[in-house]
Amino acid sequence: MPELPEVESLRRMLARSATGRSLLHATVKEARLRRAVPADFAAAIAGRKIERIGRRAKYLLIELSGGSVMLVHLGMSGSLTHRRAGFDPGRFDPRHDHIEFALDDGSRLVYNDPRRFGLIKLVRLAELASLAELKGIGPEPLGAEFNAEYLWRMTRGRTAAIKNILMDQRIVAGVGNIYASEILFRARVRPTRRAGRVTRAEIARITTITAEVLREAIGSRGTTFRSYRDSRGQPGRFAERLRVYDRAGQPCPACGAAIGSVVVGQRSSFYCPQCQK
Repeated sequence: MPELPEVESLRRMLARSATGRSLLHATVKEARLRRAVPADFAAAIAGRKIERIGRRAKYLLIELSGGSVMLVHLGMSGSLTHRRAGFDPGRFDPRHDHIEFALDDGSRLVYNDPRRFGLIKLVRLAELASLAELKGIGPEPLGAEFNAEYLWRMTRGRTAAIKNILMDQRIVAGVGNIYASEILFRARVRPTRRAGRVTRAEIARITTITAEVLREAIGSRGTTFRSYRDSRGQPGRFAERLRVYDRAGQPCPACGAAIGSVVVGQRSSFYCPQCQK
């Protein structure tokens, strides 16, 4: 599933290419996404201008004229590409181009989603903070609110694994399985450690490294293993820089020990048994 770096990379690219464009009309070819696209969706967005493109956690927020916001979640396999002159659609199966938005410059925004676990929802801007999808989400890990003191408070007395804490969207917004593994490796903390037993110094390392890893991944346009593509249809490059994720049995880049794997919170987690205590 695309995590914060993938969605933020997509946001930045679309902000440059699509902000200021008007949505002439939308064509809904398949309404059965995670939640059905309403029958009046196309009529509701027709003629609206894209004023700003933001992000909250793993959600893309496309602000439109008239006080509306299009909430987009890519689910497991979704992509939102800006198809302009020269765009190569060859890597996308047209059978999964479920929603197309025609823009006033002749280009198209196309939502493609083979598994249909994604979400596209039109809401009022004034209602955004109270939406069930966004309500209760924790602070953004690239913002000032996510700091060592905050994470120290949130981990005290917790018996849950520290990796589960990092992936809990109520505590930290947007961090998923891939980046939690990478963060904890660089912080030298084993993913299975009880959160309440992680020291203050380790918590400080985790918060600093969280921002470092996420910014590095954003700079590489995120991570692609199978389906994720950016707005130009290109894969993310951060997979080349992963140190432990999906590398079980391979040598640790720091000490040479074999990378181990363990299931934490029903997700495969990767770590170095020597570097991470």
